[in-house]
Amino acid sequence: MPSFDIVSEIDMHETQNAVDQAKRELTRRWDFNGVDASYELKDSTVSLAANEEFQIDQMKQLLETALAKRGIKVGCVEYSNIEGAGKQVRCVATLRQGIDKTLSKTIVKKIKDTKLKVQPSIQGETVRVTGKKRDELQDIMQLLKSAEDIVLPLQFKNFKD
Repeated sequence: MPSFDIVSEIDMHETQNAVDQAKRELTRRWDFNGVDASYELKDSTVSLAANEEFQIDQMKQLLETALAKRGIKVGCVEYSNIEGAGKQVRCVATLRQGIDKTLSKTIVKKIKDTKLKVQPSIQGETVRVTGKKRDELQDIMQLLKSAEDIVLPLQFKNFKD
């Protein structure tokens, strides 16, 4: 019986490239000349540091632009509150991966609303979809790719015939 898994993963190599691109853009901008501002990628978090809060906001826009150019959905980025005062302020951007329970329930509901003869099941951080016809599974993939309310990037893996 054909099946596939729905997962949400971020390509960390592309993320590293996007952070490096944002760093280069930061050095080119005239409004950041002489400013102690930096990005630092560690695991799945990006630390932003600058002298002022408005500079952090500008750095967020630079990072989001670089991520979008690299094909990473910006909706997977969650920012913490800006902390610190005086000489340096910091903000942490967390890159969300994996499908949590609420999103998996939303995906299952979307699939069941199509009335196609497929069976979605939640398995940890993945959603497995099985069905008798390959075409119906491909229709589900197209539906989820075009869904506006799903902000995390979805990938379809382990397609078995």
